[in-house]
Parts: sequence; C-alpha cells; structure tokens
Amino acid sequence: MKPISSFRNHFPLLTQSTYLNTAAWGLLHEDLLEWRQEQDLDYLVGGSDYKIESLALLDQTRERLGACFGCPGQRIALVPNFSLGLNLLLEGLPRHQKVVLLEGDYPSVNWPFESRGYPLRYAKLGAGVEEELRGLIREWGAEVLALSLVQWVNGLLITPAFLKELKQEFPDLLIMADGTQFLGAFTHDFDAGGIDILGASGYKWLLGGNGNGFVMHSQLAEARIDLRSSGFNASGGDLAARDRISFARRLEPGHLDTLNFGSLHFSLGLLQDLGLDRVETYNRELVSKVRATFAELGILDPELEQREAHGTIFNIPDPGGLYKHLRQNDVVCSRRGQGIRFGFHCYNSEADLGRLADLIRNYRPS
Repeated sequence: MKPISSFRNHFPLLTQSTYLNTAAWGLLHEDLLEWRQEQDLDYLVGGSDYKIESLALLDQTRERLGACFGCPGQRIALVPNFSLGLNLLLEGLPRHQKVVLLEGDYPSVNWPFESRGYPLRYAKLGAGVEEELRGLIREWGAEVLALSLVQWVNGLLITPAFLKELKQEFPDLLIMADGTQFLGAFTHDFDAGGIDILGASGYKWLLGGNGNGFVMHSQLAEARIDLRSSGFNASGGDLAARDRISFARRLEPGHLDTLNFGSLHFSLGLLQDLGLDRVETYNRELVSKVRATFAELGILDPELEQREAHGTIFNIPDPGGLYKHLRQNDVVCSRRGQGIRFGFHCYNSEADLGRLADLIRNYRPS
C-alpha cells in the first residue's frame, strides 16, 4: 500500500501553493482528470451508445458509496448536491414537526427549514453544544434534529458517536445530517450509527468535483418522510412503474450525469486505495498538530480548545491584513465569519502547517 505522503504528488497545484482550502473545494487528482478526458472522448465518438453503456456507473457509484460508508446501495440516492437533496426531502416532511437546528450552521442546512415555516429552536455553538442539544430536545419535545457534522466556519465537530447516543435516548428523533465537510476526511458506518438522513456533496473532502452528491436514508426516514417527487428516470424508464418507485429513487426524478457521478466513483476509489481508515488516522494526527501549533501561537479558539474532537477546519482571527498577506504568499484559504478559515486534508503535510505558522508568526500589521 502506497504511503499517504505520496498522494500529494498527484495534485500539481500543491507544487505552486500551500493549499489549505479543501473546505471550499477539494483538488482535482491528475488521474481523475485523465479519466474524465477519456469519458468525453468516448462520448465524442460513441454518442448515445456510449452514454447508455455508461449508465452502469450509477449503480457502481451507489455500491461503492455503500461499501465506503456502510449503507446498502438501494438506500442511497444520487443527487447533484446536498442542498437539492435536502430540499426534495423537506417537501415530504410534515410542516408541523418541531425541528432543532444549530445557530450559524451552513445556510443550506438551516434555510430550507426556515423558509418552510417549521417550528424551530436553535442550539448555540460552543464547547457544551452536545448537552445543550440534549436538553433542548428533551425539554421541547423536538421531533427532528438537523445539523452539519462539521461546522463550516470553525470546524466544530458533532461526532456520529454522540448522535448515536442521542438516538438511543430519543429513538423517535429523526436525525438529518450534512456530511459534506466530514465524509472523505473521516470514516463512517451509516447503519451502525444513529443518523437517519446523511447527505453530502462530493466536491470537497471526497475530491469528486462538482455536480455529484448523495443521500443515505434509514427505515425511520422512509416511514416519516412522504416523498412525492417523481420522474421517468425514477422509474428506471418503466412506464408501468410510476406507483412503485422506491424512496431513494424519488430523489432521482431526472437523468443523472455519468461523467459527474463517475468522477465521484473514481475519487472514492482513490481514497479506498489509500485506505479510508488510514486517511482518517492521518487527518486526525494532522489536526492534533494544527491545534498544538495554533495554541502555541495564541490563535486557537478557546472554546474549541476545551473539546476533545475536532474537524479538519480551523478559523483564526485576522488582526488586519493577514489574509491578504497569506494570499500574497501563495497560501490558499478563505474568509469566513470574522476570521480566516483553513482546511487540512490528507494531501497536506506538516511542511504546509510549518509554512503557514511561520507566515503568521512573522506577520506584522502595517
């Protein structure tokens, strides 16, 4: 098995910059680029014959997702992105159900609930967010919890282990999670956990590029959500199957792009070749080093410092001009909230962290 350190050799941008922006977009692997070019060439010369043959990639993608994240393929829907999948799901979730959200969560998690008028309560993000969630659900009698596993601004991690405990305490609670900033960086076994809906877009830590995502669902989700979305693709092209469309396929009413979902299939294969468990171990070790370095620099969020687990995203204060300074020195990062956000993935190295730390340590506001 190849060392993880060699993985970065397949991303040319890493030779030109310190790329710490996977939380915005994951990089394109050169082997995936070659595969995509071959698909377009086959389409060019093969037309519909090629496209029809390539439809097998869709089932292969579902099966690979299931193998990676512990869910049977028939309970996995392919969607262009998480946001579209969630909006389709909420069209089937009764509007009277009480929903708990997190303050400041990713807009594509909170806005779909807010725009539909659900009764809502919000838990504050912070060191004790889990106990606040537990108390709010118990006291209010919440029926639905919806959140991102990793918070998009500061990387706060709500672990699947906590959600499993929550499900054991509140077995009728419908838990809906956005795993876009989690899956690919960490491992997960869907059917062994307490999440009922787990969706993700594939263009970040899964390295699949844009236009692909997925939704996994539990039996409780199927019982609680009455999906009405439909289309010819959902029936498998069978005119007689309109009334026999499965829950997952109702999230696939229209034709799916085999180039985009094939890209997700290919990138998942790259991560499988590395070993998803090895990727998680590497990322967790790198996260620990980032936390220690940022603590030494005095820029680690005090609330996050109190927490044992953390995602692969960090946010530090900008004293004025630091973001511009980093970008001028070829550090790719983002402005988020009131600070600067960095994302560390398995193609990043301790040298990337060291270079970032030196730039921060030596920066003097003008």
